[in-house]
Amino acid sequence: MPVVEKAKNEIGEHLVDFEEKVFEDVKAEPGQKALVTFHTVAFEGSIGLVNLLQATRLQRKGFDTSVLLYGPGVTLGVMRGFPRLGDEAFPGHQNFNNQIKKFIAEGGKVYACRFALQALYGHGEGALIEGIRPISPLDVLDIVLLHKRDNAVILDTWTL
Repeated sequence: MPVVEKAKNEIGEHLVDFEEKVFEDVKAEPGQKALVTFHTVAFEGSIGLVNLLQATRLQRKGFDTSVLLYGPGVTLGVMRGFPRLGDEAFPGHQNFNNQIKKFIAEGGKVYACRFALQALYGHGEGALIEGIRPISPLDVLDIVLLHKRDNAVILDTWTL
């Protein structure tokens, strides 16, 4: 077998060109909206955190940004911690909570479906992170339709 000689990677070095940006940095036009929907389970994959980061980035680009948590997505919006709410039981345990709080603090709006919250996951409205607005299951379709009517940017994510 041939011997491959390559210098070992060192902490702090770059393995890719992270400075090159291929596309223009798009900013929202006045009044432009964005909606990011979540139908995913907290901690079952990276898409929940990725979408929260995308929502925050849309907000910072000037879009009037809303997040819709429905189905298993409501699990991203409940307070968590162990042994007490707010405690971080392991590194990253509070990633969702912290990112949602940051998004809301920066002016983003977060909505959670009451049906999924209670019927599917056994939580009451008091379990939601402060600032999340519970909504009727009948509002889930309407928030999407309102954003479509307003020609908003919509990021939909479903995981099974």
